[in-house]
Parts: sequence; C-alpha cells; structure tokens
Amino acid sequence: MELTYTQHFEDMLVERQIDRSWVERAISEPENIEEPGDGTKHYLRRITERGERWLRVIVNVSAQPPRAVTVFFDRS
Repeated sequence: MELTYTQHFEDMLVERQIDRSWVERAISEPENIEEPGDGTKHYLRRITERGERWLRVIVNVSAQPPRAVTVFFDRS
C-alpha cells in the first residue's frame, strides 16, 4: 500500500524507537485490523524484536493516498 506520513508519525518513530520495517510488516502482514468507523484502519502486529509487544499503526484511509497518522506499542 502506498502511504504518506504525517510529521507526527515520523516524530513518533524516533521518539518511540520504532523501526520503519516493523511498520511495513504490520501493514503488509497484519495479525489484526480494526476499523473504528472514523475513516481510519488500525493495523496490529506482534513485534518479536520488542518482546512480542503489539504494534499499532493508525492509517487515515479516507485520505488519498492513505496517510499514516501515528504509531505506538499497544498497552492492551
């Protein structure tokens, strides 16, 4: 999927020490996808390199092209 990235997203990669390859893996091979009905999709995938923690990538799919808004390790 072709994406654009917000500045906030780019900042969170650095601040939260998230590798871009993990983001790409979560989007291309998600273990779960949530669609909360607000124009976004949440792509979730466990990241073995971070102790099996769940990475959540939030993408605004209403934008063209879709825009990655934020990324974080899920607490739940």
